[in-house]
Amino acid sequence: MPLRVYFVIPCFNEEEMLPFTIQKMGEKLQSLIEKELISDKSKVVFVDDGSRDRTWDLIKAAAEDKRFLGVKLSRNCGHQNALMAGMSYAVKFADCIITLDADLQDDINVIDEFIQKYKEGYEIVYGVRSSRKTDTFFKRFTAEGFYKLMKAFGVEIVFNHADYRLMSKRAVQYLLQFEERNLFLRGMIPLIGLKSTVVYYERLERVAGKTKYPLKKMLSFAFEGITSFSVKPIKYITTAGFLMFLLSFLILIYAIVQKLRGQAVTGWTSLTISIWFIGGLQLVALGLIGEYIGKIYKEVKRRPLYFIEEIAGDE
Repeated sequence: MPLRVYFVIPCFNEEEMLPFTIQKMGEKLQSLIEKELISDKSKVVFVDDGSRDRTWDLIKAAAEDKRFLGVKLSRNCGHQNALMAGMSYAVKFADCIITLDADLQDDINVIDEFIQKYKEGYEIVYGVRSSRKTDTFFKRFTAEGFYKLMKAFGVEIVFNHADYRLMSKRAVQYLLQFEERNLFLRGMIPLIGLKSTVVYYERLERVAGKTKYPLKKMLSFAFEGITSFSVKPIKYITTAGFLMFLLSFLILIYAIVQKLRGQAVTGWTSLTISIWFIGGLQLVALGLIGEYIGKIYKEVKRRPLYFIEEIAGDE
C-alpha cells in the first residue's frame, strides 16, 4: 500500500510567503505521487497560529484543493504548540508526518531522501543543515554555541537540527504521550528512542516576508530549551556560591592577618566591587530559581496547549 504522508506547516502572519509555499508544496506533493513514493491521499496541513493578517484566508482558499488542509488555532500559541496541534490532527490519518516551516528555507528537495530512509526502517529522520555559510557571523556563532551549550548541560539534541523532520505514526503517538506544557521538541523527540538517522541539506534564502524568529525570540527559545531539559544551571549557581563563600573566607583570614600586623588598609574599591558582585550573583540565582518555579507553576495547572477554532478541507 502506498505511503500516506502528511506535511505539517505552522504559519504565523505569512500572507506574503504563503502563495509561494502553497505552489511549491503542491508541486512537490504531485512529484512524489507521480514517483509513487507516497499515496495520492497524502496532504499538506497548514496550521494558522493565530495570525493577524490574511494567512487564514489564503489557507482556506488553498484547502479547496483536496491536497491541502487548514487548521486554525483560536489564538497565537507559539511555534512548538502549533506543530503539536498539526501533528495530533494529522496522526489520525497519516502513516508518517513531515514537519517544516512555511518559509521553505529548509530544502524540500531532500524530502525524497526522507521517505527513502523511512522505507529503510528509520522511524525518525532529522533534517540537518550541512553548513551555516549563509548565516551572519553573529547568527552562526550564537546558534552553534547554543547546541554546544545544550550538549554541555547533558541535553540529547541533534546538532544543527531545527524542526525539519520525518516521524512515523508510532513516533508521533509516543511524542503525544509527553505531558509537558513547556515544549521544546528538539529535545523531546530524541528521548523517544526509536531508530533514527539524519539527512543533510543546504538552507535556502527566504523568498518573501520576514523571519518570525528575531534575536529576542531566539534567545527566549534557547533559554526555554535549556531550563526545560537540564537542572545543571542551578547546580552551577550553587557551585559558584560555594566558591564565593570559600573566597570570602580566605579574604577574611587575610584581613585578620593584616590587622594583627598593623597593616590594615581601607579598601573601598574592593569592598564595593565585592558587594556588587555578590549582590548580582544572588539576583541571578534568584532569577534562575524563579524560572524553574515558573515552569513548575505552568506544568501543575495543566492548561491545554491550544484550542482548534476551525478546520478547512475535506478530510
